Amino acid sequence: MSALAFDIDIAVARPGRSIEVRIASPGSLVALVGPSGMGKTSVLDAIAGLLRPSRGHIAVGGTRLFDAAANIDLPPEQRGAGYVFQDSRLFPHLTVEQNLQFGTRYSAGRAPFADAAECAELLGITHLLHRRPRELSGGEIRRTAIARALLRAPRFLLLDEPTASLDDARRQDILRIVEEIRDRFALPILYVSHDRSEVDRLAGHVVEL
Repeated sequence: MSALAFDIDIAVARPGRSIEVRIASPGSLVALVGPSGMGKTSVLDAIAGLLRPSRGHIAVGGTRLFDAAANIDLPPEQRGAGYVFQDSRLFPHLTVEQNLQFGTRYSAGRAPFADAAECAELLGITHLLHRRPRELSGGEIRRTAIARALLRAPRFLLLDEPTASLDDARRQDILRIVEEIRDRFALPILYVSHDRSEVDRLAGHVVEL
């Protein structure tokens, strides 16, 4: 039997409450959906190793990243997450090309799915390589952030509200790109959104928080 893409059962302590989530899915794209403020980003932070759960375990593709009972807690740089934050977090002083090159520095020796030129073409940002983030639209910033995450040669992708605050045309563009990544690379993806119609389109497995 092949390993689950995501095998997660954790509780994350936040001020005044505990966020609990259980995900067990063989599918390559899992969506975590719920209203703003329910703790979706905290769950992603825990999977990426930026926040320690109070209990439970996290495994992706059969690799145990965290297990409270077994005292396993891999540091973020060993987990292999390609994390696209909701605010994208591009380096403002670097060009798009330099931001992409930064992604390759943290591949930990793993071969990327595509080189920088291929990623730029896939994400439709080849003509933007010499621009800086302040010169980009919201959709262009998100596409650059996704390309940078892919160049890390990640074991899995975490996408936190990648269509937030975008108009419908740019939103559809990002959804199409996520579908292409899902189908082309067979990469485990955890996609966070508050929009149920969006996740129903993308995901084979949806978890409500």
